Amino acid sequence: MKWETVIGLEVHTQLATKSKIFSGSSTAFGAAPNTQASAVDIALPGVLPVLNKGAVECAIRFGLAIGATLNRVNVFDRKNYFYPDLPKGYQISQLAKPIVEGGALTIAVDGEEKTIHLTRAHMEEDAGKSLHEDFHGMTGIDLNRAGTPLLEIVSEPEMRSSAEAVAYARALHTLVTWIGICDGNMQEGSFRVDANVSVRPVGQAEFGTRREIKNLNSFKFLQQAIDYEVRWQIETLEDGGRIEQATVLFDPDTGETRMMRSKEDAHDYRYFPDPDLLPVKLDDAWIESVRAVLPELPAAMQAHFQRDYGVSAYDAAVLTGSRALADYFEAVAKTCGQGKLAANWVMGELAAALNKAELDIGQSPVSAARLGALIARIQDGTLSGKLARQVFEGLWEGAGEVDAIIEARGLKQMSDSGELEKIIDEVLAANQKSVEEFRSGKDKAFNALIGQVMKASRGKANPAQVNTLLKAKLQN
Repeated sequence: MKWETVIGLEVHTQLATKSKIFSGSSTAFGAAPNTQASAVDIALPGVLPVLNKGAVECAIRFGLAIGATLNRVNVFDRKNYFYPDLPKGYQISQLAKPIVEGGALTIAVDGEEKTIHLTRAHMEEDAGKSLHEDFHGMTGIDLNRAGTPLLEIVSEPEMRSSAEAVAYARALHTLVTWIGICDGNMQEGSFRVDANVSVRPVGQAEFGTRREIKNLNSFKFLQQAIDYEVRWQIETLEDGGRIEQATVLFDPDTGETRMMRSKEDAHDYRYFPDPDLLPVKLDDAWIESVRAVLPELPAAMQAHFQRDYGVSAYDAAVLTGSRALADYFEAVAKTCGQGKLAANWVMGELAAALNKAELDIGQSPVSAARLGALIARIQDGTLSGKLARQVFEGLWEGAGEVDAIIEARGLKQMSDSGELEKIIDEVLAANQKSVEEFRSGKDKAFNALIGQVMKASRGKANPAQVNTLLKAKLQN
């Protein structure tokens, strides 16, 4: 039997506010346990929540960015369950009337585009954190995260492979960091993915029973967890077993999922409107004020890069992988006036150096202005590609400006044709065998002679000029 995979993702995005969603406590990461949990966060008697306006504006920004419907009146509900790291015994969330409904994201997998529709995005508070590894035979509770503002983003079950799920999660990650509503730090828990996975026979309209894989904090783990879960479900069904709806965890050490608990449905949480919070009302003026500060979005910027800088669709997609990278590339391209060459250097030499040093684009020792100046020197013939790489090394080491490095290290490309002809004559005299091979029709001999000329000039000769002069000499 052939099987079809069905995947929907729920992504918990921590909103980039300095204080929590219903209190003034800090959301800064890394504080000592339980030092950022106020009386409101732990629901001491008599306290009341006060909604953080900044969190609402983050949600509005997201809704506008994905072309969704913004519910002009949205309501907070209490989601009741008991867990050690949930001090109130309930979580404030949104069920019946979320702030965002609908919208879509376009992804690309193996060169093919696909649109993934979103069901909703709702505001809620985070729970605390259970610490299982730090206490022998016990569990510690850190309530610093309790009350941290989240936007839970729920997709339709439209993904059909782990590759599509990862592409969607990456696109979402790019978007929320791009518009500035989340720092995207997966290691710190700012962007966490739950994957709902099921399988069904190809051609069957009805969905299979799903299992939810909780709290995946890397794209690699997301792909591995889905692939394992799909294999497990297919094998179970083909062996005559049944899939029970459940919540599971992924163990990166074993590469397997394991049962956490049977899956609850909405009625198990006994939702009801929170009596302490008024409905949130959005008016046109508020929405338009948020729209006015939205940056150019990734899809629009990709089209802009292709149109104005002549880069390919693939290069444009890579260069808009983050807003910082896109801004850096555009600054380089504007400085040197060479869009394609700028793209090649940003995605090539610079990206390799950053990866090796484990730095991101915002930490680059080579500024966009200096890289643009370097590329300008390639374009005007001052540098060959090989010499330019030596200048780049100098920029990376902090040796100064481009022209100063060229001068100090003697890296200017040779442009004196008389000097170059002298080198070519010496190379031809010393390599008569290669000359005879070329004249007898062996083209490889010509490349060997070019290599000898470049070596003799210590890489300073203009390759195009060498090619022209050498051919002229050999044809005499």
